[in-house]
Amino acid sequence: MASSSSTLSTHTEKRRHSQFRPCIDLHQGVVKQIVGGTLDLTSEDKSKGPKENFVATNPPSYFANLYKSHNLTGGHIIKLGPNNDEAAKEALSTWSKGMQVGGGINKDNAQEWLDLGADKIIVTSYLFPGGKFDESRLKRLSDNVGKENLVVDISCRKKENGWIVAMNGWKTLTDMNVTQESIQLIEQYCSELLIHAADVEGLCQGIDEELVTRLGEWVNIPTTYAGGAKDISDLKLVDTLSKGKIDLTFGSSLDIFGGKGVKFDELVEVDRIAKELST
Repeated sequence: MASSSSTLSTHTEKRRHSQFRPCIDLHQGVVKQIVGGTLDLTSEDKSKGPKENFVATNPPSYFANLYKSHNLTGGHIIKLGPNNDEAAKEALSTWSKGMQVGGGINKDNAQEWLDLGADKIIVTSYLFPGGKFDESRLKRLSDNVGKENLVVDISCRKKENGWIVAMNGWKTLTDMNVTQESIQLIEQYCSELLIHAADVEGLCQGIDEELVTRLGEWVNIPTTYAGGAKDISDLKLVDTLSKGKIDLTFGSSLDIFGGKGVKFDELVEVDRIAKELST
């Protein structure tokens, strides 16, 4: 694993640099790290659970307080399926306006989650009824809660010559390809993007470098990428590929989630320097 000093020494150019964005993934009310594509929210067979990399013994409030103590803003709480509302509320009450929340967000409950302390709300499946993108839903939600309070989660599955948006635990493919044009369309209605690379999520085998590169070329608003980060040097890699436009989430590789690839305290220090060097 690269040392923090060697990682930091590569930050020389005076511009914005990619930063660390934390996460709290909730499944059945417990903080977990799950391998992307193994969670099927459409199945009624509860015996076929997702592949779990980590199941926390600490409550959601522990992780929210940890992030708060280091002022790690811009992170996300994702409710993976039902029975996660109380856990999400616990995290939000620990750090009000400190984290975003997503999972099951729609026009009827979006404002409620903002009132409960979410910094922003994250929406995905609601925008794709029957797997088809509905721009009117996105516009209505944006108008209701305010563009500045809305994040759109674009979960990407790899396909020949690109990516396609997936939903329902990344099992259902939609009718939207991930392109510069589709991203620009979505950006009209939100203030931030959250990009999940579902094919590498939770595998700790490296990021989707091609996707990060394209995102760096395409996006015009703050964007966080999640999926495959395995080493602290991946933050510098994302910075290089995206020219500092894309931030990075570390999950299963982090020691606080049982991982062996990245030490949380070291990542916090690398992130602190990246913020200091950013203009």
